[in-house]
Amino acid sequence: MGAQMRVYRQRIRSVQATKKITRAMELIAASRVVKAQQRVRESSPYARAITRAVSAVATYSDVDHPLTKEHEHVRRAAVLIVTSDRGLAGAYSSSVIKESERLIGELRDEGKEVVPYLVGRKAVGFYKFRRREFAAEWTGFTDQPTFDIAREIGERVVADFTREFDEGGVDEFHVVFTRFVNMVTQEPEVIRMLPLEVVEGEEPPSEDEVLPLYEFEPSAEDVLDALLPKYVAARLYNCLLQAAASELASRQKAMKSATDNAEELIKKYTRLANQARQAEITQEISEIVGGASALADAS
Repeated sequence: MGAQMRVYRQRIRSVQATKKITRAMELIAASRVVKAQQRVRESSPYARAITRAVSAVATYSDVDHPLTKEHEHVRRAAVLIVTSDRGLAGAYSSSVIKESERLIGELRDEGKEVVPYLVGRKAVGFYKFRRREFAAEWTGFTDQPTFDIAREIGERVVADFTREFDEGGVDEFHVVFTRFVNMVTQEPEVIRMLPLEVVEGEEPPSEDEVLPLYEFEPSAEDVLDALLPKYVAARLYNCLLQAAASELASRQKAMKSATDNAEELIKKYTRLANQARQAEITQEISEIVGGASALADAS
């Protein structure tokens, strides 16, 4: 009985130590996710505004820009996969990788060559473990992305998109990330970022609708040259911020679940230890009573 009690007490101490770690990680994630949510709210209007501005320029000008031109035959597609650098975030990274695998399968079924671009150590580890090739990787910032990182990724994407196919260029560019809906819901999402999809002018204007008049200075092509890199960086930055908020929310939920499970285990092992202690006491009392009875019978 004594050995069994020592085992239970050792397990209780081990679970208590784990509980302290998961509780601390839960509190850290909870404190950071508030700032992450605020950064998402602040960046989203800008991303929508610059997307609308670039779409307007593309719609109301006759410029045939490389970043807005649809290819007749898409031969090579780039896919940016945004995961986390660290684990202990539930199914956050695995759900993004699963969604990217689905997208890659669809693109290959369409006869397109797929070029992966990886963000986060989880995606890099997934590809390296399976000995798969990828074009580039960015790690070490997933829970706190900066605009400089988004601009660096955007410059690489734009450079590959504008490069000729024979030189390794791509014909379209997709992003797989996790959209932050709220603290409970985070959904993997796929968007096609390049070539730019025109969001204005798709529906015919009504009879009483007045179309806006745009004047481009110095020219529409120069405006697009200046806006499109900013558009790509802004959209990527918003995607990274959405992913960071989703990662922190997933980690908070996972660590809270782990803490609750640790509390249940502590209660279970405490109850088992008490039962073992009670059995030991009962056995000792039985031995004492038996000994006393034997002495009484002997006298």
